[in-house]
Amino acid sequence: NKNRFHSYFHEGIITLVHYYKLAMQENNFINSALKVIQIEGKAILGLQDQIEETFNDLCSNILATKGKLILMGIGKSGHIAQKISATLSSTGTPSFFIHPTEAAHGDLGMIDKKDAILILSNSGETKEIIEILPALKRCAGSIFTLTNNADSTIAKIGDINILIKANEEACPLDLAPTSSTTLALVFGDALAVSLLEHRGFTKDDFAKSHPAGQLGKKLTTLVKDIAIMGNNTPVVSKDASLKDALIEITEKKLGITLVADGKKIIGIFTDGDLRRCLNQEKDLAKTSIGTVMTNNFKSIAHDALAIDAAEIMEKNKIFTLVVTHAKDNASGIITMHQLLESGII
Repeated sequence: NKNRFHSYFHEGIITLVHYYKLAMQENNFINSALKVIQIEGKAILGLQDQIEETFNDLCSNILATKGKLILMGIGKSGHIAQKISATLSSTGTPSFFIHPTEAAHGDLGMIDKKDAILILSNSGETKEIIEILPALKRCAGSIFTLTNNADSTIAKIGDINILIKANEEACPLDLAPTSSTTLALVFGDALAVSLLEHRGFTKDDFAKSHPAGQLGKKLTTLVKDIAIMGNNTPVVSKDASLKDALIEITEKKLGITLVADGKKIIGIFTDGDLRRCLNQEKDLAKTSIGTVMTNNFKSIAHDALAIDAAEIMEKNKIFTLVVTHAKDNASGIITMHQLLESGII
């Protein structure tokens, strides 16, 4: 029994040590992650002090470019360049990415004198790009560069060189591009948004380049595409009785009816209004809907974006909106249920 006790005790100690090591390891993972976030966050905040007058020059020159803005980079800088190019294209600045190696093997033919090139190279000494710089100067109208070394070969060749530098990489070996690529990515977003705002780029413009997927649906679906309109809309005259209004609500199955004075909608009547009437013991047959309706209601135009209807409902904590059509005085209703069903929210 004594030997068995010592055996169990020994196994228990081993198990505790095992779980302690796991806990310490997991804690180290978290500490490593937090340190990376802290370093890169500090680098991003430091970027504010590195945006100088050359940024204005870059934006002005890009806006004046008649062709496209071509992005180039190798390795991690190439991945960042591709993302920046995609963001620019979707926000009103025509752009595409060309890999420098592919450019040296024929893709230079895609570049026109109307185009400008933005080269990303952290060191400014990327061999594959330096080798094609003479050809790039012949092909493109302008060359802009983004480096961390103003004295580098690539920086000196640029008509405008933007200098941004991360004081510390998040990689403990100071080898893997981490903070530096994050800065380049944030810089690209700043560039794209600055150009977007100057162009007066709108939701409609954005929708033209995003017709597919959930985002496309939100930016292209109009209120009239999903609203209840025309003869399917529950509507009663202001002189109709509560009883008649309840019949209309029941038949149209929306839990609401609009109240009209001629062709003009002057109010709505909801299940909440009905509960108030029942609590006040209103006579359903003798009470006119016009005296108990809600006349302070929210509405939206039939040709507005459906996502805008969702924002109005969420802001006002309501579930229905009156839909207006000024041209023919037609009215309708859009509900939160329809927005959910159509995938807008």
